[in-house]
Amino acid sequence: MRLKVSGRARLNGVFSVAGDKSISHRALLLGAIAEGETIVENCLVAEDVLSTIHCLQSLGVQIEGVGTTNVKVHGVGGANFSAPISNLDCGNSGTTMRLLMGILAAHEFESWLTGDSSLQKRPMDRVAIPLQRMGAKVEGRTERFLPPIRMHGSKLRPIEWSLPVASAQAKSAILLAGLFADGTTIVQEPAPSRDHTERMLRAFGAKVIVRNLTVAVIGKGKLSGTKIVVPNDPSSASFFLCAAAAVPDAEVTAMSISINPTRTGYLEVLRQMGAKVIVNNERTQAGEPVADVTVCGSKLRSMTIAGELIPRTIDELPVLAAIATVAEGTTIIKEAQELRVKESDRIAAMVSELRKLGAQVEELPDGMVIYGKGKLLGAEVESHGDHRIAMALSIAGLLAEGETIVNDAHCITVSFPQFPKVLASLGVEVEMA
Repeated sequence: MRLKVSGRARLNGVFSVAGDKSISHRALLLGAIAEGETIVENCLVAEDVLSTIHCLQSLGVQIEGVGTTNVKVHGVGGANFSAPISNLDCGNSGTTMRLLMGILAAHEFESWLTGDSSLQKRPMDRVAIPLQRMGAKVEGRTERFLPPIRMHGSKLRPIEWSLPVASAQAKSAILLAGLFADGTTIVQEPAPSRDHTERMLRAFGAKVIVRNLTVAVIGKGKLSGTKIVVPNDPSSASFFLCAAAAVPDAEVTAMSISINPTRTGYLEVLRQMGAKVIVNNERTQAGEPVADVTVCGSKLRSMTIAGELIPRTIDELPVLAAIATVAEGTTIIKEAQELRVKESDRIAAMVSELRKLGAQVEELPDGMVIYGKGKLLGAEVESHGDHRIAMALSIAGLLAEGETIVNDAHCITVSFPQFPKVLASLGVEVEMA
C-alpha cells in the first residue's frame, strides 16, 4: 500500500485521535492480572494493541469487545494465566513483548514470545537480565536476547535495579514482575521516562512509591479491577501538531490528548523552535492529565534536542526531524541512540529518506544533524516497515513541492489506522493506493 501526499497544504482544523497506545496496553495487562472486571473505554483499536489482546486470550484471559473501543477484561487475579498451547505472537509490538515478559516471569510454566521480522531484531536484554536476577529463566538469541524469547517463570525475589538507559518498557517490565515478588522491588532511572505504569498501578490498588528518579513497588499486593478511560494519544497527535508548527498561518487543535509531562517533550521543542502552543481545558482522566492543545504555524528556528528531552520525545523525534528541514539554522539531535533499536533503525531511515526529498542531513552515531531552510521536492520514499517513519515522511511530504509517495505505508495500521483520514480532514490532499 502506498500513501500519496500533495505538498504545500494549508493546515487548519480541529481533530481527535484514537486512545493512547501505551495506556491501552497497560490497562489491558493490569486488568488481566487484577481480580474482577476491568472496563477499558476509548481503547486503541490498532494492530499493536490487538497483539496484546490476542496474547492475553492465549493465556486464558476472557476479553469482551475485541476490535472495539470499549473492552471488558475478566481478570484472573494474580499469577493465574493458563499455559499457552502455542507461541505468543506479539506482532510488531515491543511493548507487548517486554511487559508480558515481566508478568510471565511469575508464571511457573514455559512460554515462547515471538513477533514479526522487525520485532525479532529488537534486543530484549534490558528486560531479560533483571528478570533473570529475580529468579525467572529467560532465553533468547545472542547475548542481546533477540526474540523469540523462551520464558519459564518461578517464585520471584525483589531486586534493586539501575537502568542503563531511560526506558519505560524496561522499567514497567521490572515493576510488573515486582508485583509478584515477596518484598519491595526498586528501579532507578538515569532520566525520566513515561510513568503510565506507575500511575495505573495505583489506580488498580498497588502500593507504589515514586521519589525523583526512583520507583518502588511493594509486592504481593492485590490488584482490583477498575474502569480506565484512556486519553487520546499525544504521539499520534504529534504528527499534525508538528506539521502545523512548520506551515505558516496554520492552526490545528488536538482534542483531549494526554499532556503527561513524560510525553509532551515535543510540545516544549515546538515552543523553543518558535511555534505558538496553547493548552486549554486541562483536566484529569484515569489519573492522567488531559487537555486540548492548539499549535499555530510560525517561522521555525533550529535547536539542539538532547539530554532529558530525549526520553520524553523518543517517539516524536522522526517527525521533529522532518520539520527541522524547514527551520532556520542547524538542528542537532543527539544522545538518541535508542532510535537505532526501534521498529527500524530510525536514524538511518530518516537520514536516507529525507535526503531523497532534497534535505541536507548528516547521520551521527546517536542522532543526526539537519541543515534547515533547504528546498524540499516531492519524491518516492520508503517506510522501512516502520509506522512512525511512514507518518513522519508524510509530514515531510506536505512541506515539499509536488507529490510525495510513501511506499509500504500499511505499517501505519500498527498504531494509527486513521492517520490518512485525519490528515485529509485538515486540508491535505491524501490518497491511499
